[in-house]
Amino acid sequence: MTVTPGWYMALAAVLFVIGATGILVRRNALVMFMSIELMLNAVNLTFVAAGRQIGLIEGQLSVLFVMVVAAAEVTVGLAIIVAVFRRRSTASVDELAGMRG
Repeated sequence: MTVTPGWYMALAAVLFVIGATGILVRRNALVMFMSIELMLNAVNLTFVAAGRQIGLIEGQLSVLFVMVVAAAEVTVGLAIIVAVFRRRSTASVDELAGMRG
């Protein structure tokens, strides 16, 4: 049995749904942040599988750019979450929604 790009697309869809569910259900900023990263990785898997199916390198090139942006997002996002957690002692987005200057 060979693994076709359709299997990778199905796996990417499952990972994306898990990430979207994590964002919609959980209210912790760290869990939501990890869910966004999971969704980005699902999209990366889709790019690579589609590029492999078509036979072009552009899928892998797109993944490279997405990974660079994701790395910058992780750096800035985690710094903000840590700073808010130190100040408020909570990572709940419901309590952070009412922040005032």
